[in-house]
Amino acid sequence: MDSLLNSIHIKVNEKTFVKDPESSSLGKKIIQESIILINDIGFEEYTFKKLGERIGSNESSIYRYFENKHKLLVYLSSWYWSWIEYRLVFSTQNMENKIEKLKKAIEIVTEKIEDDTNTDHINEALLNKIIIEEFTKTLHTKAIGKENKEGYFLIYKRIINRICEMVKDINPDYPYAKSLISTVIEGALHQHFLKEHLKSITNCNEQISPTLFYTDLILNSLKQ
Repeated sequence: MDSLLNSIHIKVNEKTFVKDPESSSLGKKIIQESIILINDIGFEEYTFKKLGERIGSNESSIYRYFENKHKLLVYLSSWYWSWIEYRLVFSTQNMENKIEKLKKAIEIVTEKIEDDTNTDHINEALLNKIIIEEFTKTLHTKAIGKENKEGYFLIYKRIINRICEMVKDINPDYPYAKSLISTVIEGALHQHFLKEHLKSITNCNEQISPTLFYTDLILNSLKQ
């Protein structure tokens, strides 16, 4: 699977950027160092000025790639979910056992992410931490309606619907597939957050992962 992923270009909605950061070494550096900087100081403290100082480039050069830092966060989120979708498709496409296929899908969207060495300028482990901490900031904005219509969240929604189809394959009469899977995907991010920051209000720990919790939740929910 790694070799296949290495040969695939992750495509992100063109409306999230002014100039495709994948088209130049500076653009790739902006993405690479943005991930590191946001992970270090948080999205609230992150600015293009701080990034420019970090990469030795004018702030104006960053604006040639992204309109603002919100659009950059949406770009990072879109890239992440595209990468997750590729992993989901390649890992499950030849699986015939419906239960095992769903369990694998749950694992992919809920597990702790390790860095993928096939992508030199993107550290997926750090990006996963940013998604855990900051993903809701891409959704909970006044612009959500407009951005949704422009397809910013198409891949995220497509992942949910792919797994919903797996749910229907197991129990076509289950009436809450979309609510269940959207809860699992966003809830897993929240459980990873609690596991790191508010340990007293989650059962997830070093022995009990969000993957174990949500696998149990889904399979019990789908019992006839």
